Amino acid sequence: MTTTPVHPTSQVPNLDALLRHFADLRDGVHGDAATRPGKEEHFRTAARLLDPYARQALNELNDELLLGQGVVDATGVERAGDGSLFHAWTLWWDEQSTADIPPVTLYAHYGASFHHPHLRGATVSEWPLNVFDDAQAAAELPTLRAIAAADLHNLVFQRDFRIVPATMAGASGLPAHQH
Repeated sequence: MTTTPVHPTSQVPNLDALLRHFADLRDGVHGDAATRPGKEEHFRTAARLLDPYARQALNELNDELLLGQGVVDATGVERAGDGSLFHAWTLWWDEQSTADIPPVTLYAHYGASFHHPHLRGATVSEWPLNVFDDAQAAAELPTLRAIAAADLHNLVFQRDFRIVPATMAGASGLPAHQH
C-alpha cells in the first residue's frame, strides 16, 4: 500500500512533527529520502535549521539563570567512529566545569543503525513541578506537551509506529479526523 506523507493536522506543532516522524517509520523514508546518504543530507539541513533556535534556548538559560556567565558552543555536524552523525549545542559555565559534570546539552544525532535522526539532552528525564496557581499551570503547557510527545515516541521506540492510530488511519496517510 502506498501512502502519502502525513500533513499538519492541528494547531499543536510538536504533534505534527511526531506524526511526520511516525509516518517516516511507516513509509520507510525520512522526508523524501529512502537512502542513508539522502537521510544524512536531511540531517545536515535540520541541524543548520535548528542552530539559531538551539542557541536561543541556551542563551536564554544563560542570560536568565547563569547571569550571562556561561558560554554557548556548538560542534557542527560531525561523524562519530561508529558512522553516526551528531551535532551538539552546549552551555558551559565555571561552576558546572568545576563540579565535573556535563554541560547543558541539546544533542541532535543520527545513529548508524537508526532509521532517522533524534534529539535529546545530556541528562533529561525529570522536570520540576512547582505550580501554585492557574497561570503557573498554564505556563507548563509547552513542557507537558514535550514530555507527552517524548513519552509517546519512546513507546513507539519500544514497539513500533503501529501503536499510533493516526499513523495507520486510512490509505492516504492522513489522520482519520482529516478525511
